Amino acid sequence: MPSVEARRAAVLGSPIAHSLSPVLHRAAYAELGLEHWSYDRFEVDEAALPGFVDGLDASWAGLSLTMPLKRAVIPLLDEISATAASVEAVNTVVFTEDGGRVGDNTDIPGMIAALRERGVDKVESAAVLGAGATASSALAALAAVCAGPVTAYVRSPERAAEMRGWGERLGVDVVTADWADGAEALGAPLVIATTPAGATDAFTGSVPDPPGILFDVLYEPWPTELAAAWSARGGAVVGGLDLLVHQALLQVEQMTGRTPAPLSAVRHAGEAALAAR
Repeated sequence: MPSVEARRAAVLGSPIAHSLSPVLHRAAYAELGLEHWSYDRFEVDEAALPGFVDGLDASWAGLSLTMPLKRAVIPLLDEISATAASVEAVNTVVFTEDGGRVGDNTDIPGMIAALRERGVDKVESAAVLGAGATASSALAALAAVCAGPVTAYVRSPERAAEMRGWGERLGVDVVTADWADGAEALGAPLVIATTPAGATDAFTGSVPDPPGILFDVLYEPWPTELAAAWSARGGAVVGGLDLLVHQALLQVEQMTGRTPAPLSAVRHAGEAALAAR
C-alpha cells in the first residue's frame, strides 16, 4: 500500500502520446511543492476504460480524459457536475476519500477563463466554426459570454440540427450557416474555431481589418494560418494552449485541493514543451 502522501493522477485517451497534460500538471505540482504527486498518460480506448478505472487503488486522486472517453466515462461515475451534464462530456474525474467517482468538465470554465484573461467578458454576437464535441463546449462558454446570437458554420444539415439542439439546451440563440460561407464568420466580434488543423486555412484571405477576437482551440501546429493572419491584422488571438493551461489548473485544484499554481509558470512549461517538439 503506498504512503498516504504518494498520490497519482493521469490523462487517458486514444491517441494520447501528443498530450501536453503531463507537462502542465507536473509543472503545477512543482510550483505547489507537491513532491509526492505524479502525473502520467495512458493509451486507453472506450473498450479498455471500465477495466482501467476499476483497477485503480487508493493512491489515485483523479483522471483527465480526452477523446474518445469524455462521454464513455459517464456510466462509470457516481456523480457528474451540472457543467458536465450540460454538454454530456466529462474531462475530469476526482476520486473522493470514500472511493466515489465524481465527474466534471473544466473545458467550459477554461474557455471562459482564457477569454477573460484577454479582457473578453461580454460580446454582442459570436461565430463558431465547426460542430464537433469542442463546439458544444464553446456554446456552453458562450452562454456566459455572448449576449446575442451565435452563428455556427457547419458542413451538413445533421450537424446544423445538432448545433441548434445544443443551443436550445444551453440557452444560446444559435443560427446555423453553411461551411462554404465560413469566411463570413470572421466579421463577428468573437470567432471560435473548433476545427482540425488546416480546416480554416482557406479563410485567411477574408480576415477583416481590423478583426475582432479569435479563439482558435488548436495548439499544434501553432500558430495556425488563420491565427497568424489574424495577428498580422492586429487582432487579439486566444489559442489552444491558453485553454489547456486554464482547464489544467482547474483540474489540479480539484484533484489536489490546493490553490492553483501560477498561470505563467504552467504556460511557460507548455510553451517550452511545444518548442522542443
